[in-house]
Amino acid sequence: MAQPISTQAGMMTATPRQGRVASIIVWSAATLGALAVLGAAALWFHYGTAVFFEMIAAGISACF
Repeated sequence: MAQPISTQAGMMTATPRQGRVASIIVWSAATLGALAVLGAAALWFHYGTAVFFEMIAAGISACF
């Protein structure tokens, strides 16, 4: 009879501390992403669409 590759006893579970660290990382990344979107929206409203797109294009072209 074929045996399973991994058994329940062989599987590792995450400790509560690992789960907390992962949660902090996810929330930090979500907060950073939200701040980036809010910053882009603030620049959009302050400078207008034409100037905003020129600033983005200049930034991208400076990278390459």
